[in-house]
Amino acid sequence: MALSVEKLKENFAKNGKTLAQWARENGYQPREVYLVIGGQNKAKYGRGFEIARKLGLK
Repeated sequence: MALSVEKLKENFAKNGKTLAQWARENGYQPREVYLVIGGQNKAKYGRGFEIARKLGLK
């Protein structure tokens, strides 16, 4: 089951980690991750899709 964006943010807050930290640790630019989280990148293919999969959104 895919996580909702709200649940994802909640999990990050619980663990004391930022999305930017996660992005850097996984080889992405923070902006790419924020575009996926915010819905500007629909994450249907490419890096956006890869990011969404790793975050558990897809």
